[in-house]
Amino acid sequence: MTPLTHDLKLSPDAPIDLHMHTTYSDGRWPAQQLIDYLVAEGFALVAVTDHDRVDTVAGIQVLAAEKQLPVLAGVEVSTEWNGKMGHVLCYGFNPEQNDLYPLTQKVVRLQLENTHEVHAELQRQGYEFPRQQEVLAQNGGKLSRPIDNATLLVQHGYAPNTQAALAMITKAGFRSIVADMAETVEAAHKSGAVSLIAHPGRRERGFTFYEPSLLDQLRAEIPIDGIEVYHPYHSSETIRIFEEYVQKNHLLYSTGSDSHSLPGRMPIKHRAEISRLLLEQLGISIH
Repeated sequence: MTPLTHDLKLSPDAPIDLHMHTTYSDGRWPAQQLIDYLVAEGFALVAVTDHDRVDTVAGIQVLAAEKQLPVLAGVEVSTEWNGKMGHVLCYGFNPEQNDLYPLTQKVVRLQLENTHEVHAELQRQGYEFPRQQEVLAQNGGKLSRPIDNATLLVQHGYAPNTQAALAMITKAGFRSIVADMAETVEAAHKSGAVSLIAHPGRRERGFTFYEPSLLDQLRAEIPIDGIEVYHPYHSSETIRIFEEYVQKNHLLYSTGSDSHSLPGRMPIKHRAEISRLLLEQLGISIH
């Protein structure tokens, strides 16, 4: 199938959102529900960037094509650089043949193995989850992501909130499993994709704040193509700093809501003009 993004032409004011999630990773809505919402809201172009899920991109594009909604191939890869967390947004790969697939599949497989190990340890400690089928209904009642164990603890009354549950699963053996950032960027480039640092201005929950001097260090080692400048967690001052940085260094930059279809985290209509250089590099013209 030829994607609707092929030879796509957008007006400068066309509403786009290049960062969002479905239940394939940690979003609240299944892909069909998200697509129906985006169509109803009149988005002209989107990218569904589920964490470490390249294998679902083609199916999402097919669902969206039925509603005439162009979906740019995208993924948010969980990575690490020099011991620092760094999510990488990759755009423009062929979802059916690319070098990102084996890299992300390994991450997903190891994450799932660890999730089951943690679950078994929690059960060994005496925790019981009789409502698992109900709580994890969107996953068919099965464990599919590391956060599922935390959700089960909260929903069964063993933890007062997600933060407390995360502490409990950490003690039970949860560990963060991510890809190497350099390998991820290399795989993206081999796949004809571009790579941007996601939400570089986030500071909470262990996220690395990629201020300009740290970005300089990163770029000296890894040829990233740009950064996500517009993000809900970026202040106006942070956006200004990153805009100056990408312009000074001739980088690409993107606009995204990082939507998980939660209240306050819904898709955002950004003007296509803002991401002109990124989109034009991917064959989408703005005029």
